[in-house]
Amino acid sequence: MQATETLKFRLDPQYLADLVLRYREEYQNAEPFQHVVIDNFLPELILDEVLKEFPKPREIDWQSFSNPAERKLASANEQRMGDATCLVLYQLNSSTFIQFLEMLTGIDGIIPDPHFEGGGLHQIEPGGYLKMHVDFNKSSKLKLDRRLNLLLYLNRDWQEEYGGHLELWDKDMTRSYKKILPIFNRCVIFNTNDFSYHGHPDPVTCPEGWTRKSLALYYYSNGRPASEVKQLKGDHSTIFRARSADEDVSTGEQPESVVRRGLRKVKSLLIKR
Repeated sequence: MQATETLKFRLDPQYLADLVLRYREEYQNAEPFQHVVIDNFLPELILDEVLKEFPKPREIDWQSFSNPAERKLASANEQRMGDATCLVLYQLNSSTFIQFLEMLTGIDGIIPDPHFEGGGLHQIEPGGYLKMHVDFNKSSKLKLDRRLNLLLYLNRDWQEEYGGHLELWDKDMTRSYKKILPIFNRCVIFNTNDFSYHGHPDPVTCPEGWTRKSLALYYYSNGRPASEVKQLKGDHSTIFRARSADEDVSTGEQPESVVRRGLRKVKSLLIKR
């Protein structure tokens, strides 16, 4: 595909409407929380272009995470993304796609994130992982409630034995309900709240030179149902949970809520002076 052809790509409203009819009921009734898996989500020619221009692990200045809870690379820097990648991300933040998400999920007033905070490009090298967790619940930039995740996988010829499955667990972290292989052009959309535990907790075992690649987008609203909030949690960063007593999920970072409380205390002391 030529670059000029790629740049003409637009999401087809009729295609999205057909997806709503096909998947809405499945989405609403999914367990352990609302989600859907859609294969062959976008035209392969478009994603082939995205895959060709996807930066290698040492090619750009990735944000690197390496601790017992997560070992991954991420980048939300549009200046380091190719034209096809930007086009796909912009289309997935478009009004046409937001309307699709609202009809699919039943959530009104969905707001996309132009900053791709926490999202954008994700890449996991052999041995990498992301332990079970619930996501940060507020955007630091938009000051809105995080409601939906969209993950679009870019892994051609990915085999079951390579691992990297996205796992969905119940709210008490007692068992895994679903394991989703991150194959090429597979899209996963799911509600995110204080009870939606997910991750790919076991180290990826793909061959050397391979990586687990995905695009990640998050969507927000102004407010959320009280049923989605764990009592007394308030605003929080990512919260990791161990699958067993001997699993280490420490990040070596202070929880965001602790930092915020500390800043408020300092501010109050300065005001009293």
